[in-house]
Amino acid sequence: MHRRRRFLWPIMLLVAFTILFNEYLIYYTTIIFGCSWPVPYSTASTVSHIAILADTHLLGRIRGHWFDKLRREWQMYRAFQTSMQILRPDAVFFLGDQFDEGQWSNEEDFSRYSERFASLFYVAKDVKVFVVAGNHDIGFHHEIHPSRVEWFSHRFHGELIGYVTVGENHFVLINSMAMEGDGCRLCQQAERQLMRLRRRFECARNGSRYCEDPLPFPFSPPIIMQHFPLYRKSDRQCADGPDSAPEPLKSEPLREKWDCLSAESTELLLKALRPRAVFAGHTHYGCQTWWPSPYLLWEWTVPSFSWRNNPQPVLMLATISPKELLVNKCLLPNEVTVIRIYVAAVAVLLFSVAYQLFVYFSTARILCDEQEVSHIAANFLHEKDRAKR
Repeated sequence: MHRRRRFLWPIMLLVAFTILFNEYLIYYTTIIFGCSWPVPYSTASTVSHIAILADTHLLGRIRGHWFDKLRREWQMYRAFQTSMQILRPDAVFFLGDQFDEGQWSNEEDFSRYSERFASLFYVAKDVKVFVVAGNHDIGFHHEIHPSRVEWFSHRFHGELIGYVTVGENHFVLINSMAMEGDGCRLCQQAERQLMRLRRRFECARNGSRYCEDPLPFPFSPPIIMQHFPLYRKSDRQCADGPDSAPEPLKSEPLREKWDCLSAESTELLLKALRPRAVFAGHTHYGCQTWWPSPYLLWEWTVPSFSWRNNPQPVLMLATISPKELLVNKCLLPNEVTVIRIYVAAVAVLLFSVAYQLFVYFSTARILCDEQEVSHIAANFLHEKDRAKR
């Protein structure tokens, strides 16, 4: 009994520690030792720390097994809350596809979706949160119902073309599905809002004191936040990395208006806003693209935050001031790494059990042999004693 307890305790400790590490501690070790805010080159202006993530795809009632849902949401909850606790950003941007089945939801389902999102991704009161619409939230252009646009706008305080500030930095939030450019009512409304914002920026850029709608802070080029990436032919131009698309997916052509904005909408946005950077999601894999003259800007495509879409989720960390924009990738725990740790623990467990069984049966055999030898010796002595008599 004592030997059995001595064997069970290490096994129980191994199982407990493996679960504790994989489901909790790994997020702290990964973020503490692997993630940090970029350090600005200049200290002349105040900087803001911005966390950016995309494509959380919270599962709904139709798709996804309950265990899949539990597993993915726990991973995102722990990754996000640990990041917020350690990194303490000034603002968080969600770049669309917060939900997986929002385009099929009725108002009650959408409300439940929104409440789950708020419970998983809650932040401190002093942290600003901005949410961009994705095609899985309200549908692709041809699927959009006005009610879903209204629900999303009411819940997340968003417009088709939104303008917000963090610190003294200007951000423009784009509803990518409203950039179809086909003359529909939704697209016309988005283009009117875009042109209105263009006039505000141009007036501020020219330094006029008589702007009809002045900006709250001195002008600096805006930063675009949207769901669809700007137009590109494929991800082949993206550098290889742990979060980049694998082949052959990387070489597949991107479809305009489905996988990225059309070339026309991309040109419209860049000429109207003249941004200094663009952040997008949608493809589920990371990419960094340089747009040469006349645009001269970096575009970052943010990988999915969920293991369901990418085994290597990422949180983008941006240090931003009116004169600087620096970005680091925070590589969160990789699903493959977690699985390998579990497999290694199971292998150690099976080896320990096999070794203990081997020791047990070897000991039992030795004891059996010793008893047999003792019995033979006793019989021999007994016969010898009888012979003497």
